[in-house]
Amino acid sequence: MSLQIYILSKLMEENSYPYKLKKALSEPLPISELANLTESKLYYHFESLLKKQLIEEVEIIQEDNRPDKHVFAITEKGRAQLPKMVYRMFEKAKSPADMLVGISTMQYVDLIRVKSILTAKLEDIERKQHTRQHMQQQIDTESATMPYIQAFSTYFDEATEAYVHLLKTLIHTLDN
Repeated sequence: MSLQIYILSKLMEENSYPYKLKKALSEPLPISELANLTESKLYYHFESLLKKQLIEEVEIIQEDNRPDKHVFAITEKGRAQLPKMVYRMFEKAKSPADMLVGISTMQYVDLIRVKSILTAKLEDIERKQHTRQHMQQQIDTESATMPYIQAFSTYFDEATEAYVHLLKTLIHTLDN
């Protein structure tokens, strides 16, 4: 879904074709390589968006000795669907990486709604963190597995703390 959100957000800015978007993902950092993004994956998502009528082909550019470039534009249906896709992305995000594309599309969404989603996510994480800490207190400290449990506990605490910090920062930024 994040690749489709990326495509739609770029088409909100200007009409484009798949190779141009792949190239944009490669400069200045090779994000397309890091994400293992192939042209076939990109074309697959363009086709999927086309079938859903979220984008439409608006031009075919023919050049000598080169494949035709199929230029696409976002449709009104696509403009209406983009914010819904972004909200769903934020709701389903399990890590900060899952929200990265959504963050880059903030100009197309209701910031109050995003803040509400992030606040609910923060409250859920803090509730789960409290439950996990309570459960950990119930573990027999004499158990042979305690050092391993502690190692995982430290990892989860630090990862959760970083995620909570990020969510609080994003919420604070949305407030301003």
